Amino acid sequence: MRSASTIASTAPALGPERWPLLRAAAFVALGWLALSWPWLSGRATVPWDAKAHFQAQLQFLADSLHRGEAPFWNPFVFAGQPQIADPQSLIFSPPHLLLALLDSSPSLQATDGVALGMLLLGGFAILLLFRDRGWHWGGAVVAALSFAFGCSAAWRIQHTGQVLSLAYLPLAWWALERALDRRSLAYGLLAGVVAGFMVLGRDQVALIGVYLLAGVVLHRWTSAARPLASARASIAPLAAGTVGGILVVGLPLVMTALLAGDSNRPEIDYEGAARGSLHPASLLTAFAANLFGTDGPLVDFWGPPSPAWGPVDLFLARNMGDVYFGAIPLIAILAMGVAGRAFAAREIRFTLAATALLLLYALGRYTPAFALLFHLPGANLYRRPADATFVIGALAAILAGYAVHRLLSGSLAKLSPSKVATGAALIAGGLAACVATAWAKDRLGAAASPLAIAVASLAGAAVLLWGAARTVPRRPTLAVALLTLGLVADLAISNGPNESTALPSAVYDVLRADSRNPTIALLKQRLAATAAPDRRDRVELAGVDFHWPNASMVHRLDNTLGYNPVRLDLYSRATGAQDHVALPSQRTFSPLMPGYRSRLADLLGLRLIVTRGDVAEIDPALQPGDLNEIARTVDGRIYENPRALPRVLFAAEARKADFEALLANGRWPDFDPTRTVLLQDAPIAKPLALGPAGKVEIRRYANTQVVVSAASATGGYVVLNDVWHPWWFAEVDGQPAPLLRANVIFRAVLVPPGEHEVRFVFRPLDGAWDELNSRIQGH
Repeated sequence: MRSASTIASTAPALGPERWPLLRAAAFVALGWLALSWPWLSGRATVPWDAKAHFQAQLQFLADSLHRGEAPFWNPFVFAGQPQIADPQSLIFSPPHLLLALLDSSPSLQATDGVALGMLLLGGFAILLLFRDRGWHWGGAVVAALSFAFGCSAAWRIQHTGQVLSLAYLPLAWWALERALDRRSLAYGLLAGVVAGFMVLGRDQVALIGVYLLAGVVLHRWTSAARPLASARASIAPLAAGTVGGILVVGLPLVMTALLAGDSNRPEIDYEGAARGSLHPASLLTAFAANLFGTDGPLVDFWGPPSPAWGPVDLFLARNMGDVYFGAIPLIAILAMGVAGRAFAAREIRFTLAATALLLLYALGRYTPAFALLFHLPGANLYRRPADATFVIGALAAILAGYAVHRLLSGSLAKLSPSKVATGAALIAGGLAACVATAWAKDRLGAAASPLAIAVASLAGAAVLLWGAARTVPRRPTLAVALLTLGLVADLAISNGPNESTALPSAVYDVLRADSRNPTIALLKQRLAATAAPDRRDRVELAGVDFHWPNASMVHRLDNTLGYNPVRLDLYSRATGAQDHVALPSQRTFSPLMPGYRSRLADLLGLRLIVTRGDVAEIDPALQPGDLNEIARTVDGRIYENPRALPRVLFAAEARKADFEALLANGRWPDFDPTRTVLLQDAPIAKPLALGPAGKVEIRRYANTQVVVSAASATGGYVVLNDVWHPWWFAEVDGQPAPLLRANVIFRAVLVPPGEHEVRFVFRPLDGAWDELNSRIQGH
């Protein structure tokens, strides 16, 4: 009797010229349209990070471009951020950049369409992979739809950056295999460019994708009859790919690396990463998608890390543990791939091994393997090994599609009664584990409906697979249509819109540029009333709602806070700013800024504070009269800080100060910031005499350029209360001038007596080059 691997090698294969690519693409496109329609129609929108973070990023990008401004510095969150170095800024995402160029106010639907469209692109790339390997197009359709709407691609679609990285992966894989097969420089270059776009996400999915592509190359070398000859033949296409990748990602990657070094999270330690491990019980959701109540109200969720599991010390959102990728794919993997020994074939072993390795990585602290894998270069930059479920879903889709290929092509060894029993036992065992877990957690009632749906889905999938196998010899298109309809229906029911992936668009009205939100309107009105030549007051949106912190990017409000996991470390240390401030408890302070009644709050020009309830919930140290409540709206209360200082000041004298000591103890010296500036290194031989105050006015304020006019009889310092960063430069009357770090976190420029024009210019290329050279020389 022939082995499975022998059967696979002699199975009939269609060459690319006979493979029905257009038919397969039509099936995938129709399935994609049906599954995407709830979002494309506007009935719902992808919530959470997709809107609270990425919608705001996209709006800032579009608005900046249509205003004719460079989007490289963002003044509207955290008192200023180097946007060009932010891996989540979308500046380097081709589809988002195109959308931003076409539309100054991208709609929620358009943003969702980009994410879903990228998943469709990834699905089409899966078809190309299957076609080049001669695998049955029915298996390719199953793999493509499971890839796009299974596992984390469905349950975590709100993580836009990771979705983009995932979508590029199959296309890079296909181009890489073509480059190696054909020794093609053109395909090598294409593989490098696409992989570069994948790496532009600068997230963990991209990192895993790079390792996967490297694994493809190593597998080719080691499995070749002549490994050294295979390696030599691949040098030219791999070199072309390297060049393509560097051209795309080199500059952004360097900038992000420099930002990481100056940020609040230059690296993650082992314990920090281990808290993002995938709990082993989460794998049960491969059998029953909503086993733990993931798609309902948070109070009903009982999976890890909910209170039902006790102190598991995991830091994961509930949808991060759902890995359902379809009943047809699950049966294909367990019954045909494992029990039927389809995975014994050499042509699928790499994918199988990669899936197993990534499962060990995703489980993190629950296996000893993670302690070793965590030492891989780049692993310590990310805090969730569970993010590997994005790529696990893609690999599982390919495994399932391969098993379906073996079934439909007639190359699957006959399933003996023992193999059928083994496959049935594996599936029944998974369902039994679901029941046992629900029993142990006293949640049988809550799990009854998801388990019933799972049993029905699996039974229907088994019937469809059996029917497709019998139909395919005579009517192959009908056989594939049956599988497509069954898989689409299954994914629509189990992975369809839910509280984790779809909310009413009205929830995010405040993130629309044309929103008529009364709170935003009132903020703009009050800021206009306090506007002056030297003033540009800031606001703080704290504890209003999850999607509010970055609303300032949409409405051009200078915000002292925002929503971003990566912030300048200097600013975080000075102000206590955290990733997010959806709840009052998330607004923490620091020694230098112990509350709203503080010198740093005044220097920031923090005029208006918006919060859901009483501001004393955030800052209990406030005394009567420290802040004035000026309004209440449907969103919360608005408070005014009457002591907010102008954005630009003129200081006639400078004093030295130890900024590190100030950050640590918060003890400001006794000085008047409207007359005196504190400098770490005063660039003058002797102190300037204290004379009459100079006059300063902001002539132009743009993202990457601030123009100030200054006039004084004695000379002194123009102090701009914007965050200092080494990529900002200064000019006085068109000539370069030293940009000084002032009052711990701000900027200052020394000017001589008389009238002068001072320009603050953000030059990220020059700044990054200087900083890179400095770090290299420092080492």
